[in-house]
Amino acid sequence: MKKSLVLAMAMALGVTASAYAANPFSDVPAGHWAYDSISKLAAAGVIEGYGDDTFRGDRLMTRYEMAQIVAKAMAKGANVDKLAAEFADELDALGVRVAALEKKADNVKITGQIRWHYANVRNSPGANSYQHQLRTRLLFTGKVNDTWNYVTMLENRSDKTTYTGDEGTTTQRAYLDGRLGGAKIMAGRWNLTREPGGNIYDNRVDGIKVAYGDKIKVEGYYAKTATINWRNGSSNNAPMGTNAYGALIAGGARGYAWGINAAAQLGKNVDLYLGYDKFDDKDLDNSDNGIFDVGLTGKFGDFKLDAVYLRANNDLRWVATGSELKNSGVVVTASYKGANFKKAGTWGVEAKYYNQGAGTYVAHTMNGNIPAGNGFKGYKLAAYYAVAKGMVAGIEWYDLKAKEGDNKSKTLWTELQVRF
Repeated sequence: MKKSLVLAMAMALGVTASAYAANPFSDVPAGHWAYDSISKLAAAGVIEGYGDDTFRGDRLMTRYEMAQIVAKAMAKGANVDKLAAEFADELDALGVRVAALEKKADNVKITGQIRWHYANVRNSPGANSYQHQLRTRLLFTGKVNDTWNYVTMLENRSDKTTYTGDEGTTTQRAYLDGRLGGAKIMAGRWNLTREPGGNIYDNRVDGIKVAYGDKIKVEGYYAKTATINWRNGSSNNAPMGTNAYGALIAGGARGYAWGINAAAQLGKNVDLYLGYDKFDDKDLDNSDNGIFDVGLTGKFGDFKLDAVYLRANNDLRWVATGSELKNSGVVVTASYKGANFKKAGTWGVEAKYYNQGAGTYVAHTMNGNIPAGNGFKGYKLAAYYAVAKGMVAGIEWYDLKAKEGDNKSKTLWTELQVRF
């Protein structure tokens, strides 16, 4: 056995410099460099030597003999994956199952999330409604090389509201993620969340994003957006005048977007972020909408505060009244502590104030129902609790009012998320 293999095997079994029982091999003197390691391996039953009480360390072993030693070490719980890979054929002949090699666990990582939610929506005017749904997500991360991964996510939704059953499984993510030089690149189908709160856009896109920097980070992207209703409830894009549309994109259409965003650390616990995003439907004239945002995030112990100002530049009009889309907005979020999926018993609370014109959001991240009316304003109150490791329960309350008209909507959202 080679010197390096003796040391590697001994270290895998936790060998220290402590004295062990007397060395059973007559040809390994007490002063030998491998005395302690060989003693430990012999005591553990990993090596047996020969019938004449000799170890014969200078003799070259066959691959089959070495495979027997590896198999015994594996049975003792030693981490010898590299040796197991090298002697996989011999181990197979010995009937040893190498699970790590069969599953390629070191190359593909599988994680998942299950979310059950029930929501009760009260509209004024209008009919009340409720939602009851189970969503399952499986995320596969495959290691391409030292700097690149391939990620895909499958999603299944089961609607319990009308008991229509399984809504089908879709591929929500499918992208390459890695680095070229100092730039981080994401290409394929991924989730675009604009600014920390997702108040502008939070949905999947097909495109590319390039980011650079650490304390000062700059990123740019170009993508085709997911199928969405850009006006959150208005599917009518009938023109209100020459080249003026009530909806940026009609329900079911797909648009394009590009953006340039930056973030900088102003201090240990304070970050500044700003960006500009352009959304457009190539099939409609004069249907583009540019949204500028600037915000601050600060963390003070267990308390966190985020405030963002939003400004849109468009000449679109609201369908119901023909008035120009309101193009400014402010969102302020305050939170205390937070529920940690890794630690049972942790909890957090959040309060959020919205005052957004219809031009400042495209696909909002919120779970509350947004009433139709050229933008909305109102608040959210929420609490989350980790009932067990990997399980977090949450309750959210939204009280929102349209900026034009009398439409109001109140949503009580409850959920349980399980991550593995």
